[in-house]
Amino acid sequence: MARWRPDARERLQQAALELFAEQGFAATTVPAITARAGLTTRTFFRHFADKREVLFADEAEIPAFAAKLIAEAPEGQPLAMILGGLRAVAETHFEGRKPALRRRRAIVASDPGLRERDLHKRAVLAEVTREGFKAQGLDAVRAGLLAETAVTLMYVSVTEWLDTDDDRRLVDIIDAALATLRAELQ
Repeated sequence: MARWRPDARERLQQAALELFAEQGFAATTVPAITARAGLTTRTFFRHFADKREVLFADEAEIPAFAAKLIAEAPEGQPLAMILGGLRAVAETHFEGRKPALRRRRAIVASDPGLRERDLHKRAVLAEVTREGFKAQGLDAVRAGLLAETAVTLMYVSVTEWLDTDDDRRLVDIIDAALATLRAELQ
């Protein structure tokens, strides 16, 4: 039977995203998602705690990746760490996914609870980054400023990338945004 195919998680995500886009997040039910995917509700709950998790299931991935990059980076070069980390995240988690990320962003923007969850995700990333910089020996103020700047730089760059239809890569937008920030701070 189709429900035992190994791609159940991906099928559920695809079905959920289609339904969220068609009828809205609030109006979409787990049974509707599973019916669209050709799976059971039980299968859904094996993969996701609730329908929000379809959008946020991988939210710990980027903070964990950031923590790993900072921990493995040479000490004393926080700006190089930030730029290298942002480039790595852009290449591994964003490039090639622009249409899907646009759809996800529209769904998140449509629901206050999802927007709040997205802000929480951003705060967790900043906290992980701040703690990583502190572990590298930076004082709390410097670590906090660099962490918040890194996260803001990423979010501003991703927004620019998603809002444009040109063929610029996200890493190029990150580089341009950092250049703009440097120019403004001088």
